[in-house]
Amino acid sequence: MNERLSSLLKRYDEINLIIQDPALVKEQTLYRKTMKEHSYLSEVAGLHSVIEQLEKQIDEAKMLIQDEKDAEIKELAHEELKELEVQLADNNDKLKFLLIPRDPLDEKNIIMEIRAGTGGDEAALFVADLYRMYSRFAETKGWKFEIMNSNETELGGIKEIVFSISGNNVYENLRYESGVHRVQRVPATEASGRIHTSAVTVAVLPEAEETEIDIKQEDLRIDVMRAGGPGGQSVNTTDSAVRITHLPTGLTVHCQDEKSQIKNKAKAMRILRARIYEQEEAKASAERAEARKTQIGSGDRSQRIRTYNFPQNRLTDHRINLTLYKLDLVMQGYTAELFDALKLSAKEELLNSSSSLSPDNDS
Repeated sequence: MNERLSSLLKRYDEINLIIQDPALVKEQTLYRKTMKEHSYLSEVAGLHSVIEQLEKQIDEAKMLIQDEKDAEIKELAHEELKELEVQLADNNDKLKFLLIPRDPLDEKNIIMEIRAGTGGDEAALFVADLYRMYSRFAETKGWKFEIMNSNETELGGIKEIVFSISGNNVYENLRYESGVHRVQRVPATEASGRIHTSAVTVAVLPEAEETEIDIKQEDLRIDVMRAGGPGGQSVNTTDSAVRITHLPTGLTVHCQDEKSQIKNKAKAMRILRARIYEQEEAKASAERAEARKTQIGSGDRSQRIRTYNFPQNRLTDHRINLTLYKLDLVMQGYTAELFDALKLSAKEELLNSSSSLSPDNDS
C-alpha cells in the first residue's frame, strides 16, 4: 500500500509538469487521458495531505494532554483527540479504497439488455419498470441513454429492450446489474389478489470502440426485413429492420426501432461489438487469479441477484445480503444507495486480496 502511494504521489508531481505544456492541448485524445489521470491523482494527493495534517494535529493534541496542567483544557484536548482520531480513520479508509487499482472497464459506456423471463405478461411489465428505473437513474447522473431495439407487448410491457447509456463511469456504477431479477407482486390482471413471482434477465455489456474489436465483413450475414410491432402487425412498409449474424461466434443481433435501414445496421453493429467484447472479457476474467473475483459475482446473467417484493416494499440483493424497505423509491430511480453498497462490497473484497494490490496488477 505504501509503495503504491509513493508511486502515485511521484506520478502526481510528474503530471503537474506535463499539463503545463501548451502542446498537450493539441493532442486531444492524450489531453483527455492526461487530465483524467490528473483528476484521480489530485484526489489521492489531496487526501494524503489531509491525513498528514490530521496526524500532525493528533501529535499536538497528545503533547498538550501530556504537558497541560489545567484539568479543563486537558479534558477539551481529550475530546478533540477523539474527534481527530475518528477523522483520521475515516480518511485512511477512503485512501485505501482510492488506492485500489481501477478496472479500466469502469470508465466505459454500456449497452444494457433487459428480457422478460418466466411470468408472461407480468414479466414483460416488469421489464418496462426496470427500464424506467435505470433511465431515471441515468438522468440523475447526467448520462445519455438511447433505445437501440425494443419489442413491446399490447398490455404496455416490453418483452425485450436494448439500450445504451453513456457518460462518466457508467460501467462502474451498473456493472453489477447483470443477472436474474425476481419480482413478487399482485399483477394488475389478477382478480383474486394473489401474489405472482416473475423474473427478468439483465445483461450489462461494456461498449467497445471500433478499434477494440476487429469484425471482418466476410464473417457477417446481414438480413433485412420489415419491422413488426405488438401482436405481429407491420409497423412500416419498408425493409428497414436488420438482423446481423456473426458467423464465427453465432451471435445474432436484431434492430428495428429506426425507420432507416442504415441506422438500424449501425445500432446492430454497436450491440454486436459489445457482445463480442463481453465474450472476450469473460475469457480473460476466467484466466485471472481467483483472488480477483469478488462476492458480487462475475456478471453471470443466470445468477439470481435480487428480489423486488412489492407488497412488503422490500428490495433484497442476495449477493451482499442487503435489504432496503424503500422499493417504491428505488423503482423511481433513487438507486444510489444500492449501487454504492455493491461497489463498496466489491472494493472491500479487492482490498482483502493482497494480490490485487501488487504492482503487477496496477491498472
